[in-house]
Amino acid sequence: MSPTPNQLAGYVFGATFIALGILGFTVSGEHDFAGQHGGQLLGVFEVNTLHNIIHLIAGSTLIAGAAAGATVSRKVNLTLGVIYLVVGVLGLFIGSTSLNLLALNGADNFVHLAESVTLIGLGLVGDRYHSKRMVTST
Repeated sequence: MSPTPNQLAGYVFGATFIALGILGFTVSGEHDFAGQHGGQLLGVFEVNTLHNIIHLIAGSTLIAGAAAGATVSRKVNLTLGVIYLVVGVLGLFIGSTSLNLLALNGADNFVHLAESVTLIGLGLVGDRYHSKRMVTST
């Protein structure tokens, strides 16, 4: 059976987060583990070591969820989508304060909000067409 849209998203987003987490370590070494400022990843995103570790955890969770099956993948996508929504919204308010422990900047906030919409949307309706297609094709 082919992977569901949620599983595909879990693998793609997961691999992307892991790659970003690893790449982030190349630019965050001279900055605090957790703090308002970090290195510039891809010249746009600000990251520190804590931010990188979170990317690695999120990526691993998405891949593990996708590998565990459609139901688990959908739940993981929904859960991480909600978490990224909270992070994206909070980032808008804490960006220039000492509460910004992830070195979030405007580009981070935009991407986190876009990721949240995508993951939540897929979690809510992403597998509906796939499920109907699988039922009618058997």
